[in-house]
Amino acid sequence: MNQTLLIIDAQQELMDGNQEESAVFHKEQLIRNINLVIEKARKSNVPVVFVRDLEVAEGNGAGFQVHDEINVPMDATFIDKIATNSFHGTGLLNHLKSQAIDHVVIMGCATQHCIDSAVRTATMSGLDVTLVGDGHSTTDSDILSAEQIIRHHNETLHGHYNVEHFSIVRNAEEDLFHSTHDSYR
Repeated sequence: MNQTLLIIDAQQELMDGNQEESAVFHKEQLIRNINLVIEKARKSNVPVVFVRDLEVAEGNGAGFQVHDEINVPMDATFIDKIATNSFHGTGLLNHLKSQAIDHVVIMGCATQHCIDSAVRTATMSGLDVTLVGDGHSTTDSDILSAEQIIRHHNETLHGHYNVEHFSIVRNAEEDLFHSTHDSYR
């Protein structure tokens, strides 16, 4: 199985917040878990892809960059996007297909937007997905707390499928690069 770690919108300003937005829920834990999974990927020779949103910090400066507390591998790939969906208008799917990737482990921000659309699009694009349940975050909405949004998406996306490909939710401490998808087929 060829796999990659896909980290979406783990950008300085998005995670720390700014004058209009607060920091993401449990930011320190999220950063800790992203670093843990990056280290697991490194030990398993799994490539790491970062997707950055060009709207964050207007696409430049320190606020646009991957959070400075995240241990970015020297050989990481960076893909910039202009839409909520990491696959829309980017070379992400072509990059994954050129590497013969069939399993992606997904982490990052924001749960109900970019993470949700990436998980669903990946399965529709012929990939199995492991969403790191304690590896994505968001901020409160007008209706739900960030914690409720995260819990809801972990429940909803665990077992999301399109017959051939599906997503499961596992936590950062688990052996994420030992896929368990076949045991569900």
